[in-house]
Amino acid sequence: MASAPVRIVIVEDDDELRELLRRRIERADGLQLVRTYASGDAFLEHIEELTAQVVLMDINMPGKSGIDCVREAKVVKPEVQYLMLTIFENPAYIFQALCAGATGYLLKSTTTEELLEAIHDIHKGGSPMNSAIARLVVSSFQQETRQQINDELLTDREKGVLDGLASGLQYKEIAAKAGISTETVRVHVRRIYSKLQVNGRMEAVRKVYPGR
Repeated sequence: MASAPVRIVIVEDDDELRELLRRRIERADGLQLVRTYASGDAFLEHIEELTAQVVLMDINMPGKSGIDCVREAKVVKPEVQYLMLTIFENPAYIFQALCAGATGYLLKSTTTEELLEAIHDIHKGGSPMNSAIARLVVSSFQQETRQQINDELLTDREKGVLDGLASGLQYKEIAAKAGISTETVRVHVRRIYSKLQVNGRMEAVRKVYPGR
């Protein structure tokens, strides 16, 4: 006995892309398109009657964003899986979407084969992501972890001195701000370099503040 098809809803404001996604779903085996929406607001108006199992959700739309839609929809229909489709390779969008309740995140440039595979994957309990998106997630996680580790190595006083270095202050300016002597600042700087295993101001700043 064949298993029931996965029921799909598409939320996409771009008419051409929405039509493309519709055709992809309707031609695929094992999938059933339930409905399409041109805005997040229209989707939320019908959330109570939603019978889909997977929602393909755009992020940037007029009115309510896809991320806000997922956040609100998850409260009403927590069992539904949300697969974000976007042009943005942006860690901030990725984490906001995942925190809102999305289970997968794909670029709109994803091939038909990858999209269909991702839909089946998310329905079976997976969390599909393009390799480019996965690398961004891993990279952002690694940077955050490195910063936490580096921060824990330093005392509060050393962190204050390093903040001064990062702001471009001279030793005497850091000393005046902290109410300590310039020589004490030099001692802290040497300890900072030793703990972080770096040889200079810029290297220390970049190691603790990767974005600077």
